[in-house]
Amino acid sequence: MSKKNVSVSPGPGPVLRFERGKIFPVEHEPVKEYPLSLIVNGRELATLISSPHDLDFLVAGFLRLQGIVSTADDFQMLSISEDFGIANVTVKGELPAKIKPTLSSTDGADLALKCREQLSPQSPAPCAAENHVLPDDLFLLMDQMARQAGEFRKTGLIHLSAVGEGRQLILYAEDIGRPNTLARIAGEALMKGIDLSGKALLVSDRVSSETVTKAAMLGIRLIASRTSPTDRAVRLAHDAGMTLVGCLAGTGFNVHTHPEIFAPSPIDRLTEGVTAVILAGGNSSRMKNNKALLPYSGELFIERIHRQLAEIFREVILVTNTPEIYRFLPCRIVQDIYPAKCSLAGIHAGLAHSTTPYIFTVACDMPYLNPALIRLVLSRREGFDVVIPESEGGLEPLHALYGKGCLPAMEKALAGGSGRIVDCFDPARVAVVTRDDVVRLDPAFLSFRNINTPEEYFRFREEMQVQSDKNGGERARSH
Repeated sequence: MSKKNVSVSPGPGPVLRFERGKIFPVEHEPVKEYPLSLIVNGRELATLISSPHDLDFLVAGFLRLQGIVSTADDFQMLSISEDFGIANVTVKGELPAKIKPTLSSTDGADLALKCREQLSPQSPAPCAAENHVLPDDLFLLMDQMARQAGEFRKTGLIHLSAVGEGRQLILYAEDIGRPNTLARIAGEALMKGIDLSGKALLVSDRVSSETVTKAAMLGIRLIASRTSPTDRAVRLAHDAGMTLVGCLAGTGFNVHTHPEIFAPSPIDRLTEGVTAVILAGGNSSRMKNNKALLPYSGELFIERIHRQLAEIFREVILVTNTPEIYRFLPCRIVQDIYPAKCSLAGIHAGLAHSTTPYIFTVACDMPYLNPALIRLVLSRREGFDVVIPESEGGLEPLHALYGKGCLPAMEKALAGGSGRIVDCFDPARVAVVTRDDVVRLDPAFLSFRNINTPEEYFRFREEMQVQSDKNGGERARSH
């Protein structure tokens, strides 16, 4: 067959992991995607794209659902050549003149294979700086897609696709059928005159060869998913000069093809010598549930906070007296040295366990941090032990910078039974980021927002959705 003679470029290189600003190779085996040509009574009916096991059951079931066989006795021969990817079947009787395929996981398989020849091998020219993709932008786009999800949030039974450019989501689609989401994207772009060339495609499901083929036909430059792609999808993306990203969650993602599209992460000198500390020691008595584990935009609060901090700081430490709950986080977890069950004890533990001169602390129920404001706080540390921002409600000690010089005062306060943070420091060694300075970067003081009750949680989600829509501008979406 002609499709077996298509020349290809050398295969994809090693899988690279982007994690907390660092890039390193990882061992990762994509899911196998096996094409099987189905020939029945000498007639080629379809190419089934499947996992490479129990292929005889797959063929028998496919033919049963087509109404071609009804019992095992209807088969006169069922032979599968795994080396050549061919299933040769002989059944009793004549095949119908017209066979209408059933809806199955093999939809689009023929399209993917037929379009394989259109994906000519190519090696993109070196990516110009202005065309680089920032890793942070992918998290932002995936977050925006999760926020857009309507029925998906309620049932979890709908597939999602979206197209973004830079930090902006421009198209979004959801459907009960996985292939339909990309078809909706393609149709909306066509009708609205939106050029998809060079854009990023985000999907909620596994990336298959069909997805890559259709995306290549649309000129898509990058595909990202929260799950792992198939091996054939990786090969097709490589040959098409397309970047393929998988396992995008938490603080990183895997890059299977063409990693040169990503801009290198610059070293932020402001964060040198500072460790980020997340305080997760509260009882959540008013929420009645662990606030750190509340879902928000496709992540848990604690995952979102960890990811945001890991994008800024070289190390993140979690302080908690229930470490077994948070083992899923890829960071160091420590416990209070003074089990006083107060924020001061958590700050002290983080500072004592850190290997840097300073720490920057946040609470586990502050899910909307502002990187610019964090950097402003860090920039004021010269000559001070403490840098605390100010909001409308006063000083914000749970969103502040502390130096090792604070340890004696903290230990004295904790030993004496005091838990008030602002009472145990020399005012001359404390710098305050004024409310006016904060307003310039965070007008609504969202960085300090604590979520303490179910009512606050749901109101917060609604407000953040409104804020996201306002900041994102108009998104091209029609219903």
